[in-house]
Amino acid sequence: MLPLWVLMAVLVAALLGAHHANRPRLEWLLKPAAALTFVAAGIAAGGLSSTFGRVLVLGLVLAAAGDVLLIPKSKAAFLGGLVAFLLGHVAYAVAFALAGMRASAAAITAVAGTVAATFVLRWLWPHVERPMRVPVVAYVLVITTMVALAAGAASEHRSWALLVGAVAFYLSDLSVARDRFVAPGFANRVWGLPLYFFAQLLLASQAGR
Repeated sequence: MLPLWVLMAVLVAALLGAHHANRPRLEWLLKPAAALTFVAAGIAAGGLSSTFGRVLVLGLVLAAAGDVLLIPKSKAAFLGGLVAFLLGHVAYAVAFALAGMRASAAAITAVAGTVAATFVLRWLWPHVERPMRVPVVAYVLVITTMVALAAGAASEHRSWALLVGAVAFYLSDLSVARDRFVAPGFANRVWGLPLYFFAQLLLASQAGR
């Protein structure tokens, strides 16, 4: 797994350089390559050997599809990426539920997540175009549920990498939302991209559980 972590770090650093230099052709090369790295990591970790692993790998594939769809700057592509990531979060949530969980940990996290989701939506709402409001609300609800289920599974199995990966994915989504709706700019990618790819690779490393 270590070589894949090193490869991911190199690809993400190069991807940030491509963004900073405004080299979209390089982005088309580097971003899919980085996405394929975490999909490969999930398979290499044994993700195809169990129902949990197969569903988690499906989530990784959907996240990779979302990465590609977010490269173009059109609204249609962004919506397609949103749907792909939404389905990816659903797949992760199902995987965490299949793993078995501690209900109390999931419930406590769900309450905390609902409070956080309220603040996130209040922050985004003035900046979100009317046609995008329902998809954005649905997305926030799904990612909140995903994190709650990750907390339940992590608590049950003492596998805190699941929770760290889920929370990192959640936080990286905030960078995408800020870039799309609030304040576009390279600064969003500086912290959002490394956090996102770290999250995916961390979750992928758990696919063989």
